[in-house]
Amino acid sequence: MNRTLIMASLFAICLPFSAHALDNSVAVKVTPLLKSSTSWDGKALAYPEGQAEVTALIVEIAAGAQTGWHEHPVASFAYVLEGTLEVTRKTGETKVLHVGDVLPEVVNTLHNGRSLDGKSVKLLVLYTGAVGRKLTVAHPELDAASTAAQ
Repeated sequence: MNRTLIMASLFAICLPFSAHALDNSVAVKVTPLLKSSTSWDGKALAYPEGQAEVTALIVEIAAGAQTGWHEHPVASFAYVLEGTLEVTRKTGETKVLHVGDVLPEVVNTLHNGRSLDGKSVKLLVLYTGAVGRKLTVAHPELDAASTAAQ
């Protein structure tokens, strides 16, 4: 009986101080940023086969600079920490992102990012890839073609 009372007391003492990681409470504040099953172009997200590997990077784009044409063979998500970013698909469709915006990146789709407003851009980018798999595939031949057309 004594042991049961002690265990029950310990459990009761711990209750007010516990919080679930995704529940708002006095101890934990949760701010939803994104919940999506599609990339920004509306295509369904899919995880690659193989051993899962998550990569988190800070990506900085200098004022007036561009990322160059590229594509991601894995799902990735960008959070704008600083600046204004314009992302353009090869089809011409664009999306402009500001500080605090979250972007579910396009997968296997050519696109280019560039900083706007004469300021640099800083992004937190999370890739949900697989061990040994590329996160980004550059297409410099398209950059050269874009420059020649101007």
